Amino acid sequence: MREEQFDLVVIGSGSGLDVAIGLVEAGWRVAVVEKGEPGGTCLNRGCIPSKMLIHSADLARAIRGAQTFGLHARIERIDYAALMRRVREHVDGDSNGMREGLRESGNARYFEGEGGFVGPKRLAVGDVILTADKFLLATGARPKIPDIPGLKEAGFWTSTDALREPELPESIVIIGGGFIAAELGHFFGALGTRVTIVQKHDVLLPREDREVSEAFTAAFSRSHDVRLESKVTRVEKLARGKRVTIRGKAGRESVVECSHVLVAAGVTPNSDALDLPKSGVAVDKRGYIVVDQFLETNVPGIYALGDVVGRFLLKHNANHEGQYVYNNLLNPNDKIPADYGVMPRAVFSDPQVAAVGAAEQQLRESGVEYLVGRYSYEHTGMGSALAEKDGFVKILADAESGRILGCHILGPDASTLIHEVLVVMTLGAPVEVLARTVHIHPALSEVVQRAAGALKKPE
Repeated sequence: MREEQFDLVVIGSGSGLDVAIGLVEAGWRVAVVEKGEPGGTCLNRGCIPSKMLIHSADLARAIRGAQTFGLHARIERIDYAALMRRVREHVDGDSNGMREGLRESGNARYFEGEGGFVGPKRLAVGDVILTADKFLLATGARPKIPDIPGLKEAGFWTSTDALREPELPESIVIIGGGFIAAELGHFFGALGTRVTIVQKHDVLLPREDREVSEAFTAAFSRSHDVRLESKVTRVEKLARGKRVTIRGKAGRESVVECSHVLVAAGVTPNSDALDLPKSGVAVDKRGYIVVDQFLETNVPGIYALGDVVGRFLLKHNANHEGQYVYNNLLNPNDKIPADYGVMPRAVFSDPQVAAVGAAEQQLRESGVEYLVGRYSYEHTGMGSALAEKDGFVKILADAESGRILGCHILGPDASTLIHEVLVVMTLGAPVEVLARTVHIHPALSEVVQRAAGALKKPE
């Protein structure tokens, strides 16, 4: 096998690609290794295609609910193939553009294939061994597949399959109750698929603020068949479709027949594909790569970021970490520790959810003295115009300093509304800044201002 020497080898072309491009522009000779399509999970099988599809679902839901606003409208036909083609052409176009850009770059080399370490800072890709003083591991994560009797034999989808299949399923059982289950359940359900969600916890989105989880579960259950505190015990293949056995509360079993099964039960890191023991890089008991505050592994010069590290499984977090890795590679004598102080998240479902910071149950358990401000969408001008009954904003603030400890939003445009809260938190300003900032009336953002102005001791 021949050897090629680089200044940096990047494994994974999602957020790792941003680091690679930045260092190429700084004059480094960089190798980028990717076993799949350039762009990583977000572009090819994650946030970009899913949000394009979910926009279609949002439009379908709005049309079906138009009668509330005096508009009698209906959907004549869903051209699912055209919908999927639009997404595929956009995603594939961007991915191919990345590939060509790397191939045309003088300082970058693009290697298609799966890489595995064969020694310290020696990575084999096909018939080439890549060596470098610096490595960046950005291989992401993949869907975790539960050990359910008959599942593999009957066949199933993961989110990757669901975002590429050309035909709309007639009915689907979704295993899991986190954000992927919520987003894809909304997408399929809004377009006419009969959706059953099997969730082992007593609420959907169990990691959110408890009040949000309960409100989301109640709203989601009005449109879909939600089985809480339940698990799938068997999947059988039928002549047409599948039979799913579900064990619910008190051990009671029921059977659901469906055309498809979708697994959305978490992820597992792709560190196991790298043959890391030969590199000397350490992983934790779950397989996530262990890094320090500078995102450097136990092997000097080898860094890691994103889902394979597992601190926050969010694309914007991987991009955030990439900025620190870029600096710390370029300036090894002036490294900056990664700051995760204000890390938001959102669920693009119906209703939409956004959050940052601590949940109320966490503050109760910690013994911190806090204030809570809650305001419903329907009590604002725009919320009333939207006929929004479920939505609310909940702000949690330190009782003494007034600094925001957490914010949780359920309802339309939650992922946008939370951003003014993020700015205040990043600046370390007290919550009163939100309350006394003039907001346009009757913009939807008034609900955030009013929540900030409604702080009181928790009951």
